[in-house]
Amino acid sequence: MLENIEDGTAAATRLAGGAPLHSTLDVADPADWLALDAGVREVAWHRPQFLPEWEHSAPLPADVTQLSESRLALALCHRDGRTRQEAVRRSVRYPALLPLVVVRCADWVGPVREQARQLLCKALNVGSGLDLAPLILRVGRRDRGDFGVDALSQILRQASYEQLAVLFADPDRIVRRFAYQLAIEGRLLHPAELARAAAGDQDTVVQDLCATAALTTLRDEDLHESVLPPLLSARNPRVRSAGVTALRRAGRSKQAEPFLSDRSALVRACARYVVREQGGDPAVWYREWCTAPDDPELPPGAVIGLAECGNRTDAGLLRPLLAHPVAVVRARAVAGLRALDCADAKQMRPLLDDPAAQVVRETTTALLPSAKELPTDWLLERTSSERPRHVRVGAFRLLDAHGGIVALRAAVGLLQDPDVKLRTWAAQSVQRWHPSPDGQRGDAEVGELLDQGRHLFSEHVLRRRKWEAGVGS
Repeated sequence: MLENIEDGTAAATRLAGGAPLHSTLDVADPADWLALDAGVREVAWHRPQFLPEWEHSAPLPADVTQLSESRLALALCHRDGRTRQEAVRRSVRYPALLPLVVVRCADWVGPVREQARQLLCKALNVGSGLDLAPLILRVGRRDRGDFGVDALSQILRQASYEQLAVLFADPDRIVRRFAYQLAIEGRLLHPAELARAAAGDQDTVVQDLCATAALTTLRDEDLHESVLPPLLSARNPRVRSAGVTALRRAGRSKQAEPFLSDRSALVRACARYVVREQGGDPAVWYREWCTAPDDPELPPGAVIGLAECGNRTDAGLLRPLLAHPVAVVRARAVAGLRALDCADAKQMRPLLDDPAAQVVRETTTALLPSAKELPTDWLLERTSSERPRHVRVGAFRLLDAHGGIVALRAAVGLLQDPDVKLRTWAAQSVQRWHPSPDGQRGDAEVGELLDQGRHLFSEHVLRRRKWEAGVGS
């Protein structure tokens, strides 16, 4: 595989020496053809006064009519447009060079481009189109590259499902999008197949495309069992949300209730919509779930769901969950109280020592608006290297939000921390530090702290910081 232009240049040198095309690059990989095309001209682009190495060792003759397949590949990528144009004309003898003809269809020289397009139209059929589709679609992203994509679309509209299925598994998501679009337009896929594709593909465009196409069939009662289950069980929340929303149209709104506690906010919102449309009140469901603060089976999605559709009076149900035995429930309870604007700093403080990092992260975020109200010595104690990393990170975030000398003291104290990322964040905090407007000017400690971090500043910037703080000369 040719991974970059340098590899393409090396491949060009081997081809100039007569190496066979198939042993020089992976002819099935579009990236190899594009790397070769760029590599042939790499020196000419950046140092036009020099010729590429291969032109020194084995220059192309003025007449390209008798060139071998390997040498004609170089002519198809040559820096001279007239050479490329003649090479396109002569490439009819070598079908293996058709990928380079595809590249020339987007050439910046008009005559080369027109010659290549004529040849491509003659050579393109369903079989060659399937082989060339990844390359044509990649070239199609370039200026003047739309011709090949249009020609490919016309040809592959004649393809059968079995033929197009080869492209459904292509690693390039652009190829998969293209293939599924053609299959949907041609009605080649059963709705159940579309639902499975939406649930299984990693690309969000393919997911939306296939899910939408599958759901258009829901008017047929016989298809409900084959279409909805794959969508509702999909790992991707976009696909699950499409399935949940479709439950209403399918007359199965009752099945949306379990999704009120889904881990995805998008799916929960869609489930609430469906439940409300059938006359239900999602908040009632959430309150019932959250009335057992010690239930180990309590869904974490129900906790944050209550905050998403409840009111401030529901904070009374969320506060007991701060002591729930399951960490993710505690984290969602903190997030829920913050969403309801009911995060009490005094009540949240103990959670900064929680053994679960996700709980500490949520607690830190909830306490940031109250950072100046927290005892600084208590926070500084939690930046000690003896504390767990997530506790040190949370305490430092709060100290940094406090500002002033407190933030500088905390950041300088972490410049020697054993954790690389924490040291980096501390150094960045020192570099962007400025004295707060309400801070005491002339504080000698500020000068000492800045001197400890002097390796982070130029002499000019260090003097400027000290002057701002009223210390030093």
